[in-house]
This record gives sequence, structure tokens and C-alpha cells, in this order.
Amino acid sequence: MSTREKGAGIGALGGAAVGGIIGAAVGSPGAGAAIGGALGLGAGALVGDQLQGQEIKQADQQRQIDTNQAEIDRQRRELERLRKQGEY
Repeated sequence: MSTREKGAGIGALGGAAVGGIIGAAVGSPGAGAAIGGALGLGAGALVGDQLQGQEIKQADQQRQIDTNQAEIDRQRRELERLRKQGEY
């Protein structure tokens, strides 16, 4: 399940619960739960989408960091090899 889907599910459940409570206070808990669930679903999906976008961006950045570190390590080994070559 993606982060977007998790956010939508949590939003729908939370919205339905809050909507049901508010709906009960005005005499229509079913309608309140339905409206709250729909609004929560939309809001949760938006939040989940933003979080998923951040996760993707962080994964891309980590891949770039790993690539850069591998290049640094390669250059370090090459420098060490050249130093040893110059000693003999």
C-alpha cells in the first residue's frame, strides 16, 4: 500500500468518525459520517501524496549520495595506488 493510499484511508476513517460525531449532534450521524469520510478521504489523499513525493525525493537524494561516495572511494584508492607507485 502506498503512502498516498495510507493517507487516504486514515483520512477517510478519521473524517467519518468526526463527521459521525458532528452529525449525531445535529441529528444526522449517517450523513455526517458520509460527508466527513469523503472530505477526510480527499484531505488524506492530498497529505499522503505530499508525503509520498517527499519519500521519492529523499530516495533519489540518497542514491546520489551513495553514487558520490562510491566515486570518492574510487578516487581515494586511485590516489593511494599512485602514491605507492611513486615510492618505488
